[in-house]
Amino acid sequence: MFRALPVIALRTFESSARHLSFKLAADELAVTPGAVSHQVRTLEEWLGVALFDRLPRGVRLTPKGETLFHSLHSALADLAQVTGSLRAAPVAGRLTVTTPSSFAALWLVPRLDRFYARHPEINLRLDTSSAAIDLRQDASVDVAIRYGGGPYPDLVSPGCMVETFGVYGAPGRVDALMDQAAPSLISVHWAKSTLYRDSWRAWCDAAGKGWLSGLPDLALREYAEEMYALQAAIAGQGLVMASSILVADTEQRVLLKAARPDLQIAGGTYTVLCVPGRERHPPVQAFFDWLRSEWAAVRS
Repeated sequence: MFRALPVIALRTFESSARHLSFKLAADELAVTPGAVSHQVRTLEEWLGVALFDRLPRGVRLTPKGETLFHSLHSALADLAQVTGSLRAAPVAGRLTVTTPSSFAALWLVPRLDRFYARHPEINLRLDTSSAAIDLRQDASVDVAIRYGGGPYPDLVSPGCMVETFGVYGAPGRVDALMDQAAPSLISVHWAKSTLYRDSWRAWCDAAGKGWLSGLPDLALREYAEEMYALQAAIAGQGLVMASSILVADTEQRVLLKAARPDLQIAGGTYTVLCVPGRERHPPVQAFFDWLRSEWAAVRS
């Protein structure tokens, strides 16, 4: 059944497609770039289709190449899981999660002690770089947590966290700040996004505050990251517009207090993702199960 499969050529193709580079595939497989090119060409001739577009600088997968890569990568990942579980002394599980830096600092890291208590055998590495990562191409990343509900075609999600926005202040100052005619407002500024400024307007409108008409003229102190905006509010520098997800730990430790607990504005979604097949790997499965338990604790 499998005798005719060109196993070496398939493995070479998977590495080349993952790196989008014959040279990097050659380095990984400890062969020459010429050998990689020969194996890929042999596979293309065997299939009768082109798998790569050869460009002046590098290569690009064709649609048929994309199809083969996704199936082959998932199959090899499953095979690596099975063979790893049969080894007499399996290595400790490793898990790489890419996530927005503010989500990591304000929600994920404060809860990781509970994950480590349940799974001390797993070494979790956080990647909080702002560079876009394609999970279908970068096999070094197991799980991605992304802001936004998608859609995310060809990816698997165990669930998501839906946020709301509210206004918070330092417990000793929030009432006084609310009574001011023009309090200092703390916000977050994202390039090409008016999410926080629009949320301020919606909240003021719903609260019936007179600040709304003069909002553009108020002292709106903006930060590039949510963690800095929350720290400014904790220091008593003003009222902050904050995500219910990102402020949860700070509010629980009574460092911030909701100005109007009854008033929340609709926000966005944090979605957890992985490539198909990766959700069956023990470290990823353990992380997903732990996330579900954390979400259930919030809802209860």
